[in-house]
Amino acid sequence: MLNKILVALDSSELSELVIQTLQQLPLPQNAQVVLAHVLVNTDANPDVAADRPPIEAEDISYHSLEKLQAYQAELPCKSELEIVRGEPAEEIVRLANIHQVDLIVIGSRGLTGVTRILKGSVSSQVVEEASCSVLVVKPR
Repeated sequence: MLNKILVALDSSELSELVIQTLQQLPLPQNAQVVLAHVLVNTDANPDVAADRPPIEAEDISYHSLEKLQAYQAELPCKSELEIVRGEPAEEIVRLANIHQVDLIVIGSRGLTGVTRILKGSVSSQVVEEASCSVLVVKPR
């Protein structure tokens, strides 16, 4: 049963499709959803606690925060926002473990060939490393 779900969202248009897919899942009344947004770590700071790097209000754009809150308001069940800094795949898997989720829902940009090799695939890494099931949403 899908009691706890982590939904990985970024600032792309694909996030809307991820939310639509989540809303199509038959969730129990007591389901809980964790909406996760990872700010890419551009300058690693060894003085910041590795367990939970603090996110300052100015670290995330007002538009992005507003969009995440709008997604949260659309959900028919209990939910919470997790905004963290780090490498996206690692942070998504870490949050899934912390929250002991039954499912991760994540989008895939559909990169192929050299672009996929150079940029990497967050969804592929999450599928490989997650200890729970992963639903990968692809653009239509």
